[in-house]
Amino acid sequence: MIKGTFPIEKFRELETPFYYYDMKVLRDTLDTINKETSKYGNFHVHYAIKANANPKILKIIADYGLGADCVSGNEVSAALAAGFPASKIVFAGVAKTDREILNGIDNDIFCFNCESIEELHIIQELAASRAKTVRVALRINPNVKTDTHANITTGLAENKFGIPLADTEYAIHLAEQLPNIEFIGLHFHIGSQILNISDFTALAKRINELQEHLEGQGVTIKNINVGGGLGIDYANPEQTPIPDFKAYFATFAETLILRENQQVHFELGRSVVGQMGTLIARTIFVKKGTNKKFCIIDAGMSDLIRPALYGAVHKVKNISSASPETRKYDVVGPICESSDVFVKDYEMPETHRGDLIAIMSAGAYGEVMASQYNCRNLPIGYTTEDIK
Repeated sequence: MIKGTFPIEKFRELETPFYYYDMKVLRDTLDTINKETSKYGNFHVHYAIKANANPKILKIIADYGLGADCVSGNEVSAALAAGFPASKIVFAGVAKTDREILNGIDNDIFCFNCESIEELHIIQELAASRAKTVRVALRINPNVKTDTHANITTGLAENKFGIPLADTEYAIHLAEQLPNIEFIGLHFHIGSQILNISDFTALAKRINELQEHLEGQGVTIKNINVGGGLGIDYANPEQTPIPDFKAYFATFAETLILRENQQVHFELGRSVVGQMGTLIARTIFVKKGTNKKFCIIDAGMSDLIRPALYGAVHKVKNISSASPETRKYDVVGPICESSDVFVKDYEMPETHRGDLIAIMSAGAYGEVMASQYNCRNLPIGYTTEDIK
């Protein structure tokens, strides 16, 4: 029996919870990205490893020619192991350790996205110790407000990310003077799960203003990295499996005022892998409370923390029930926290012990953020190529 796109009988044989990745959705998404960026000869996409670091997924993304956006030394190592060329790897992050920086230097990655004046001095020191010149882009905090959750807003002056906008000119001049640093561009990132295209327009306009000012000071920028942040449709994953990359890239193409031979870089994560993944769980039992019914499943916040951490709402489906009757449930997990709740007062087919529950749009910030809280096992990630 296959209900929708799920091989139910195969699922029944597997220990739950687990992640299930649709590789056709991934490939279709990557095809769309490559199609849209090919319209512009100077657009380069780096996949944000932090969204999902499953090695099978990384290999396919590398095979499609994307670069990698990393925020730790281990992510750099994972990218290299998956086949991403060092020449397409960028390394950001507010707190790179000496070991991590040296790993990037030794592997001759494309560039470090430097987040502070203090870090710039450290990279210079470590590059000198290796007698190498290191490519650096400066991450500037553009102070652009976004319509997203406060925990994933990264471009406001009050956030910990990047060099203050007012210090841009000083930071560039310092980078140009350091003997083991090659200044190659500017980096920006304003947040995640952004659905309002006007936020990206605002970023592009801020970059235009900054470029015009810097040109007046005789500063030329080779590369502009606008970060990522494009969101996905959590409410309608089946209807919108692929985000509107056409509008996203066109916004920057139409708004950014680029100079001759200037290159534009993007760091997309959630929009690449978000809709390909589903968390599959099993109903332990249905508990009748005083005022409501609880569908208690074997997946919890240790497997998918987004609802507990951000108040995120994923579409939830009972994929094995054949009941025509529906009921409202709070779908909750086994963790000893009151926040271990996926959805409340959620209408599903009448649910019973053993029914399989699918939590949709879990391809990004799901498996990669899983923990062993309460000494639970980490969920396994399967692909459509593993389960046929």
